[in-house]
Amino acid sequence: MEMIVALILFPFAVAAVLACVSDNKIRKAVVYFSAFAIMISAVVFTVGFLIRGERLSHLPHTEIIDRGMLVVEALLTCLIIWLSIKYKKYYAALLSVAQTGLMAWLELSGRTEGFELNHIFCDRLTLIMVLMIGIVGSFICIYAVGYMNDYHHHHTEYKDRRKFFFAMLFVFLGAMFGLVFSSNLIWIYFFWEITSVSSFLLIGYTRTDEAVHNSFRALWMNLLGGLAFAIAIAYAVIELNIINLSQITESGSKLVAVPLTLLAFAGLTKSAQMPFSRWLMGAMVAPTPTSALLHSATMVKAGVYLLIRLAPALKGSVAGYTVALLGGFTFFIASIRAIIHSDGKKILAYSTVSNLGLITACAGVGYDETVWAAIFLMMFHAVSKSLLFQSVGAVENATGSRDVENMHGLIKRYPFYAVVITIGIAGMFLAPFGMLISKWAALKAFVDAKNILLVLLLAFGSATTMFYWTKWLLKILAWSEKTETQKNTTSKGQWLSLAAHAVIMVCLVLFYPMISRVFMQPLLDAMYDYEVLQVLSITDMVIMAMMVGAIFIVPVIAWLISRKSKVTMTTAYMSGVNHDDGRKFVDSFGEEKDTYLANWYLLDMFGPTKFMKPATIIAAAGLIVGMVLAIGGVL
Repeated sequence: MEMIVALILFPFAVAAVLACVSDNKIRKAVVYFSAFAIMISAVVFTVGFLIRGERLSHLPHTEIIDRGMLVVEALLTCLIIWLSIKYKKYYAALLSVAQTGLMAWLELSGRTEGFELNHIFCDRLTLIMVLMIGIVGSFICIYAVGYMNDYHHHHTEYKDRRKFFFAMLFVFLGAMFGLVFSSNLIWIYFFWEITSVSSFLLIGYTRTDEAVHNSFRALWMNLLGGLAFAIAIAYAVIELNIINLSQITESGSKLVAVPLTLLAFAGLTKSAQMPFSRWLMGAMVAPTPTSALLHSATMVKAGVYLLIRLAPALKGSVAGYTVALLGGFTFFIASIRAIIHSDGKKILAYSTVSNLGLITACAGVGYDETVWAAIFLMMFHAVSKSLLFQSVGAVENATGSRDVENMHGLIKRYPFYAVVITIGIAGMFLAPFGMLISKWAALKAFVDAKNILLVLLLAFGSATTMFYWTKWLLKILAWSEKTETQKNTTSKGQWLSLAAHAVIMVCLVLFYPMISRVFMQPLLDAMYDYEVLQVLSITDMVIMAMMVGAIFIVPVIAWLISRKSKVTMTTAYMSGVNHDDGRKFVDSFGEEKDTYLANWYLLDMFGPTKFMKPATIIAAAGLIVGMVLAIGGVL
């Protein structure tokens, strides 16, 4: 219990310290020490929990803590009101006042008293989240130290607010620890709102007009989900005498469909599902560590975490069908949208929205197989996306560009960047990395559920996913004879984080079966209250082991062969006379022209004005109809 409290409170204490530290050397020491302390604590806690077995910790007398949380919520609302008035975004203030006012009335009226409270809960899903937040999130903080030094060196037009920036990173970690350890819906809501406000403040870090606009868009969309969360709590407390999240999935009452639907709506907004995906795209204006943290270990993972918790109750319900179809639709549409972009961060952002859609679809279907797939998708996505965002940020600082077209020959110019980006991309769509195997498990479960529409969305969405990842990967690996290796100026902290993420990704592949056996099987048995059949068969594991071997053996064999044989560089024939090593050619009219390689982005087919607006309208209409049917059917 003491370690749980420490994991929640320690990041907040570090944030308070960092908010007062201006010296870069002292800040670096504090961040490094704190990040490693959090990582070690997360690992020690997980190992200790697995040795001792599952246990449930009660905190029955927490009136002072509850009142303190209410005070913090009021302060956050005052902050939102002040900033909303300052920037004339009054709608955000109204949403914040509405939900905070509802929660204050609920608690101060005494309606939450008399419950047998169970504030803290921990199972194997909690452990997975703790490791994800503690390890991935902490390495992002380490990476941010060197990155932000380079960032303000290149962007002198922005005010240096690193004290605030690093404080918010650790507030995020503390809020996420609090969220995943909480069972009481009021406590979950409290930490949920802290993540919403923290993301709002980080997205608006540069205070440009674009940053302010995008930060408020993220805020109002997440506050809308927060309002639904608050209404769900009020309804559950008043009508169902429910105050713990576990009671939502265990209740046999038909009326539980109301809070279930509202909580699922909150999960959809937080995980940036259509029609709310625009807030996550707008977050790209923030410095890269913010993007890495939002997309991997915190913000969006809070949304899918809640949906996974609700999965057994969503199974077979109208709310579940709505969540599943919206998730599948988001997966397909966002993967198509990623095709038309060459900006590395935008591709990663749409990829995040797309993969969150698949995780959401799995949670909405609610089968044990789909929950297994959802959790593994979440794990691999967290590590891979954090690695890719950090890599793109490092490449941008080194080359001045994050455009995929400008990454041509990266394998020769910056070999280490190319290696870690390749590992990250492999983690997203190549076998035997978990994203692909998890998609296979999801596809099998969709077929078993006889949901043909989800099967089609997954099949076509996976095809477009392969298209944009392959374009990027081959651009990195293509180079000419005159490509030269560039001097590397990346800081040691950034290298440490990138290398650690790459190693973690490979380890996830190697220990995939063990993770399934130690974490997933007991978790699913407990969630569904019956013995769940093993999702990965022995045959699957053998095939996967062979794939792992091939990944390492085939390149080594190719390298040995290339050493013994003479490699001849050839250039493409451009219907004229090539010269300057194929970089230029003389056409049939005798004019000299440059030769270049460029990917196809299909703008004429999937441009922003032709595709996104109709898809958003369809998603919004589907969400409204689904919620009306889910709630209206029991009222």
